[in-house]
Amino acid sequence: MVIELLTSHASVRRYKDEPITKETVTELVRAGQHAASSHFVQACSVIYVTDTEKRGQLAELSKNRRQFYTAGAALVFCMDYNRLSHAARLHDREIDFSVAENVLVGAIDVGLFAQNVAIAAESKGYGICYIGGVRNAIEEISEVLELPKGVVPLFGMSIGVPNEANGVKPRLPVEAVFHENSYNEEKYATILPAYDEIIKEYYATRDSNQKESTWTEQMADFLEKPRRLDIKTFLEKQGFLFK
Repeated sequence: MVIELLTSHASVRRYKDEPITKETVTELVRAGQHAASSHFVQACSVIYVTDTEKRGQLAELSKNRRQFYTAGAALVFCMDYNRLSHAARLHDREIDFSVAENVLVGAIDVGLFAQNVAIAAESKGYGICYIGGVRNAIEEISEVLELPKGVVPLFGMSIGVPNEANGVKPRLPVEAVFHENSYNEEKYATILPAYDEIIKEYYATRDSNQKESTWTEQMADFLEKPRRLDIKTFLEKQGFLFK
């Protein structure tokens, strides 16, 4: 069942040394194209990285060496308004993608597209892992991939034959994310401490990388200080001015 596939997802970071053919990758990307797209703009492009030198550069710049070096396929998903600019020029017109709304539209398109690719890959028995580390060096990686104005790399994805079997991390209880008619924040006072206990037990008993930590502690550590402050400047350089 599709629901069982979705709820069994776990990131895979160790792969067997088995390549994935370009034909298979193309099939997965084609499945990605059938995700929903706001106003059918299809503001997404995927860079399939097969060049050994470029893969190495991505591995080092993103600080995800194991992912890019060992995966059967390595992809970088990009928000893309360059193609839309070309479409408008066919009619002697210019588009304005500088407004904040277009950043949201593009980012949502990319997220939906990539999740389709992930589900398609997992349906064929592959493992996947999203690589947000692409944004650790967003400008340098854009140069490696020769991205023009209007194109921004948002994250990578490694795909391969799993060489590990990770347990599924317990998600927040559905009551935490599911609100009816209005937003209810009062329930967090009881839901979050209970969830912390579940996560603490999960980390203490999993097969590898055991640790003593709770979800709320992790989120406080992760979000207390701003990160990747160069991204806004890079987005502006690429034409996204947040008007």
